Order: sequence, then structure tokens, then C-alpha cells
Amino acid sequence: MRHDLWISLAALLVLAAGSLPLSAQPANPRVLIKTSMGDITLELDRAKAPITVKNFLSYVQDKFYDGTIFHRVIDGFMIQGGGLTADMNQKAGYPPIKNESGNGLRNARGSVAMARTNDLNSATSQFFINLVDNAALDHVNDAQYGYAVFGKVVEGMDIVNKIAAAPTGSGGPFPKDVPVEKIIINKAAVVEAK
Repeated sequence: MRHDLWISLAALLVLAAGSLPLSAQPANPRVLIKTSMGDITLELDRAKAPITVKNFLSYVQDKFYDGTIFHRVIDGFMIQGGGLTADMNQKAGYPPIKNESGNGLRNARGSVAMARTNDLNSATSQFFINLVDNAALDHVNDAQYGYAVFGKVVEGMDIVNKIAAAPTGSGGPFPKDVPVEKIIINKAAVVEAK
């Protein structure tokens, strides 16, 4: 009987771990982004960007990114995605979040940051991956507020570079920088670190 009790308790613990609140999950969760050009794994920094990581993981868990595209690609700068469908329609995201660009993380090569408008606190679902060190995007002060970095590429930088090299032109409402051949995010999912 005692053996059965331990098995039942172990099963409950396994079930509970799968439904932990975001705040009780790993400090550096990983997200696998499966694209039409290959896989990219991001490691997120919950300690330095808690609001941004929670926001990003909410989109991932709700499968919001599945079927979206990398719609802005500028070789030597960054690749941006996470908000438009393959037919160039913008998906309605959640309310904008607070800009956490003053967290000490830099827009270095391979880092992932939130895209936004000129409004400092306008980031929703769109993100970008820096192809080079983009110090001009870092937080300096209230006059140069910057873009909030919340993680980095830990696997698949070769895929990021492949996306960056894709031919671009006009598309939808954009006069340039849109990949000629759609680069689709087939799926984004939280994965365990190896």
C-alpha cells in the first residue's frame, strides 16, 4: 500500500510540473522555432526581462506564432517576425507590454529583442534576432531608450544567417526587405535544455 501511495504521489508531481505557473518554470526557458528554412533555439532570460519573457511565452503557448513569417529581413542588421501571416495580414496580438530595455542585456549578435513602434511601450508579438552587434539599439538613457533584449540564439545561428541571406523585395504594405520566398514559422514551442 505504501508503494502505491508513493507511485500516486510521484504521478501527481509529474502532472503538477507540467502545469506550473510561468513564474515557477525555469529561469532560462528555451523555445524551439521550427521554420521553413530550419530550426532555431532561443534561450530566454527571465531574471533580466521577466515581463518580456512572460509575454513571449504566452504567445508561444497559445500557438500564436505558428504560421507567421519572418517579414522583414535586412542582411547585416536583423531578421524580424512573429506578427504577420503568410498572406501579409497582421495578427491581432495581446496588449502592449512595458519596455524592459534598461535590463543590461545588449543587442549583440544572436540576441533576440522585441520589435516596437516609436512608442516606447508598444511591443506586442513581433521580435527580431540581431545579425551583428547593434549597439545603436541598446538602452542608453530616456533619449535613447532602445529595444528590449530578452534572450539569445543558442542553436541554429546558421539558420538565422541563411534567412538573412534570402533575396528580398516589396511585399504587402512594405516597399522593401520582405523575403521573396515566404519564410514561415511552422511552430514555436517550449523545449527542455539539453
